[in-house]
Amino acid sequence: MSIKEQNINKIMVWLLAISAVVRGVLSAWMEFGNDEVYYWTYALYPDWSHFDHPPMVGRVIQLFSLNLLFDSEFFIRLASVVFMTANTYIIYRIGKDIKDARTGLYAALLYTASIYAFVITGIFIMPDTPLMWFWLLAIWMAVIYFKRLHTQQHSDSYIILFGTFSGLAMLSKYSGVFLWVGMMLYILIFDRKPLKTWAFYCALFVSINLVLPILKWNLQYDFISFSFHGARVGGNKLNFSTFCTELAGEFLYNNPFNFVLAIITVIAAFKKKLNIEKSAQRLIMCIALPLILVFLVFSLTRPTLPHWNAPGYVSIILLSAVYLRDRQVNSGQLPKSVMAALALLVVVLVIGVAEIKTGFIPLDKHTEPEQLGRDDFTLDMYGWRQLGEKFADFREQKIAEGVMKSEDGIVANQWFPLANLDYYVARPLGMRVMGLGWPEFLHKYLWINDERGGFHLGENYWFLSDSRYMKDPKETYQWYFKEIKQVGMIEIERCGKPAKNFFVYTCKDLLVAPPTLQDFMAQSAAGDR
Repeated sequence: MSIKEQNINKIMVWLLAISAVVRGVLSAWMEFGNDEVYYWTYALYPDWSHFDHPPMVGRVIQLFSLNLLFDSEFFIRLASVVFMTANTYIIYRIGKDIKDARTGLYAALLYTASIYAFVITGIFIMPDTPLMWFWLLAIWMAVIYFKRLHTQQHSDSYIILFGTFSGLAMLSKYSGVFLWVGMMLYILIFDRKPLKTWAFYCALFVSINLVLPILKWNLQYDFISFSFHGARVGGNKLNFSTFCTELAGEFLYNNPFNFVLAIITVIAAFKKKLNIEKSAQRLIMCIALPLILVFLVFSLTRPTLPHWNAPGYVSIILLSAVYLRDRQVNSGQLPKSVMAALALLVVVLVIGVAEIKTGFIPLDKHTEPEQLGRDDFTLDMYGWRQLGEKFADFREQKIAEGVMKSEDGIVANQWFPLANLDYYVARPLGMRVMGLGWPEFLHKYLWINDERGGFHLGENYWFLSDSRYMKDPKETYQWYFKEIKQVGMIEIERCGKPAKNFFVYTCKDLLVAPPTLQDFMAQSAAGDR
């Protein structure tokens, strides 16, 4: 594919438009995944912070859905569609600033090809959605700042903006702190002039003030969020299987072509073979590599998730674009690696969406009703709408028979499927969903329980368990309810075939009041003493 310099702006417009339309359609068509629908509760019950993450993802959901006035999947995910489109333009501008417009175009195309960028932050609504927006804005401001620092041009406002966007990134996800880690590494190793300017300390002050709500919330709840994440990355026994799983995940999430190109680019950078201003190259490396390496080290002792360090790989895309540009000096052709990365993205999207919607690849071989669909992970994003419709009819019938009452809610012992049942089943019916279990499994539902009035003796609840994660409430809740009985099964079909089952139980006459949030906090405080 031949590209003329005067057509780059036109290509960018088409890229942004096509990307936004495709992701917008998919965001409306696809059902929520377990994580996404859980973050809907952040907007439903906003707070200064939450058990799992800082508050930003909930705030952007509120903003784009007009405080959940429009609460379909499209509007709850709209921030992802908008931000990823904006991010594509931002990474183009950064590439243009560090080299030229063609470099910016390569960076935008490689970013679009990233499965992490296009799907996880561009379709799904995750903490990474606002994180990537503020992450790229912060890098852009930092690049401009150091470009102007040793000239007569004004630079102070750019470091202050860096501090602002870094603080907002940390309000999105704790890994946003690596922006400041990278900035400090660069300053201490390569350029200490910012330490002599008032603007640097102003930027640091702004960042600290922006994250104070997170610290205040965690102080109120015994730093429960930091303890949770500390347990996720702690460990003392080497486990090479988790390390290999992490590497494989990074290879796939970031697009295999981008991943290999990132390794080649980092090697070229260390060999000083990138034709780029040293400050920009060093700065990007200082921001990207610590994040990537830290989670690789964590994966040596316990399971990690490959999207945790994906912002580091996104940062490397800027240098990969430079690497490709250096090898296309006299050619107007689009690099084959870029075309291959984009082609792979299309293949992954087509196969992935088709599998979720049709199950044409047989991932599960179970035929027992209690295990149907157990090995098909795509079913996590399928069947919830169907469940909502079928349960509404089932519930109405049981209420008419006198088995349950209209005011009876739904109970479960884990944040998923609590949030899935909350959004797809209870919300349309005006039902109350409550979490009954240990805090480490309930997460935000420990707080939601209080918001919804808590538990009361004598109450009745529905319990729904799907065959993917089969749980028998008779084992889980035998001490809590006087009577627990299975009253039916709802079959979920995909393309006319059974895909998974939901087993419906009634849990009647609550005998014991479960511990409240205050009880758990009191126990934690007593344990500390």
